Amino acid sequence: MTAPTGSIAAPRNYKALLVVPAALWLLVFAVAPLVLLVTMSFWTSTIFGTTRDLSLDNYRVIISDPVYAQVLLQTLRIAATVTFISLLVSYPMAYFIASRSTRTKGIFLVLMFLPFWSSYVVRTFVWLPMLGRTGLINAILLKLGIISEPLDWLLYNEGTTHIALVYVYTLFMSLPIYLSLDRMDPKLIEAAADLGAGPFRTFFRVVLPLSMPGVLSGCVMVFLLACGAYVTPQLLGGTTGIMFGNIIAPQYTVTNNWALGAALSVVLIVVVFLCLVIFGRRVRLNDIFMGG
Repeated sequence: MTAPTGSIAAPRNYKALLVVPAALWLLVFAVAPLVLLVTMSFWTSTIFGTTRDLSLDNYRVIISDPVYAQVLLQTLRIAATVTFISLLVSYPMAYFIASRSTRTKGIFLVLMFLPFWSSYVVRTFVWLPMLGRTGLINAILLKLGIISEPLDWLLYNEGTTHIALVYVYTLFMSLPIYLSLDRMDPKLIEAAADLGAGPFRTFFRVVLPLSMPGVLSGCVMVFLLACGAYVTPQLLGGTTGIMFGNIIAPQYTVTNNWALGAALSVVLIVVVFLCLVIFGRRVRLNDIFMGG
């Protein structure tokens, strides 16, 4: 006997209902704010607040003032450099942890996560007593007699922004790489050795290609996070290390120009999205986010 049609349709309806909470969550907290942001970017800001008079004036201001383009390019450059440095720092660390025993892996993973149990702002502030005029680095250099007076250029510049962002986002690069390396079958490395491949050849012909999904995933995450950085360049960047987020925030908190702030946000989102699309033409995004 065949099952009644209603009994087959009912489970399917239940499965569809399970998607409703997640869909509503995305609609309310992701799609709706983005639609509001785009809509607000066409509004007009006055001394009395924001009016819903639609115009392209905000985008004309952004195009006419070269400062916005300069800071945007600087933001992309800093984000790309931070991504590259994070990769150089994170890959050896992830490789070292993945090659340890199970118990040792757990210890090193806890140590890797430990700094991230504190607030993002606290982890950013910690660089002030390290790099300031009376900070740890200057104290050591003065004690060793390497310098005769404290160095002022250790703080409030683009270099400090790079260092702090690399420190803050290292986990987002290390973890995907570690997961890719940890899933690797050790027999592949043994097979490469049996075929006469040395350590370097084994790494570049076996280990690195198999870990590329983790590398690409970490690079995408760090680049996206760095493009939207605000707290770190605000606290440590000074006048030369500011990023696009430091131009957007004052439009809401200082000048009360919400419409221009929304337009600047849309520009940043579009530019970063285009970078992701260009990257995705060379590498399938499914390979990045789904691990190949």
